[in-house]
Amino acid sequence: MIIFLSILGVLGVAASGPIMAATVAPALAIAFWRNAIGALVMGGPAALSRRHEFKALRRPDFVRLTIAATALALHFACFITALKLTSVAAATALVCLQVAWIALFNAIQGSRPATKVVVGLSVALLGVVVITGFDLTLSQDAIIGDLLALAGGALAGIYQMAGASARKTMSTGTYTTLCYGGCALILLAMCLIFRQPLVGFSPAAWVGILAVTLVAQLMGHTVFNHLLAVMSPLVVSMIILLEIPGAALLAAIFLGEQLPAGTYGGLLLILVGLAIVVRGQMNPRQRPPIETAATPPPAMGGT
Repeated sequence: MIIFLSILGVLGVAASGPIMAATVAPALAIAFWRNAIGALVMGGPAALSRRHEFKALRRPDFVRLTIAATALALHFACFITALKLTSVAAATALVCLQVAWIALFNAIQGSRPATKVVVGLSVALLGVVVITGFDLTLSQDAIIGDLLALAGGALAGIYQMAGASARKTMSTGTYTTLCYGGCALILLAMCLIFRQPLVGFSPAAWVGILAVTLVAQLMGHTVFNHLLAVMSPLVVSMIILLEIPGAALLAAIFLGEQLPAGTYGGLLLILVGLAIVVRGQMNPRQRPPIETAATPPPAMGGT
């Protein structure tokens, strides 16, 4: 089941970049609608079946949710804007460096990674370079887009780590409802501040917004938020690296972007690196999925 969900999640997030790059609407508006609709879709069932969880939330839970929602909102603002300025392959590769950011954040918190994890991470990142070479150009727009995608990766790392901590005390439905909802409110405020329209788009743009919500938000992000209950943020972000060849392939098919020459070799390196990291993180005390709020809230540094 975990393998099936991982494949489903990768397919969802891989479609995110090409769809958003082709959607003619402001970046913040796309981000707002995908989160607002996602919160409504997830919120209905959660409100009926997890009412006790909402009532049981405490201050530490809201702190984690606030961190996750804020990081997610800023991640979307950076990533979607980057997609308008640089290639889908470059933006996706740089934003998927969240795995390196998570390793760095863990090191700052005093968590020393195992040798196998470091080796696996290095092999996977080499695969990223083989696929795209990061496609850095001297174009001012492309450089700005690359920097925004890099910042988006750091913010995605913070979002994943905060989400992993929050998922220890919340079910998938409760967490995604509140996280997506909080993210949508922050993006709404950003749209108003920067005077980006929220309506008045073409029918094709609305199709793109609905498609990215269904495929990337609900099938991609929500699946990975579910997996955070049984996997570490580092392993989840390693799996997300598979988004890079997937996004490059979809952009080549639907947007006419040239498929990077190293796609297949890079994919193999990412898979090998992922396998090494998973083996390096194996622990005899496997953490069971948490679908109730029975466990006391852990500290943020415990991810």
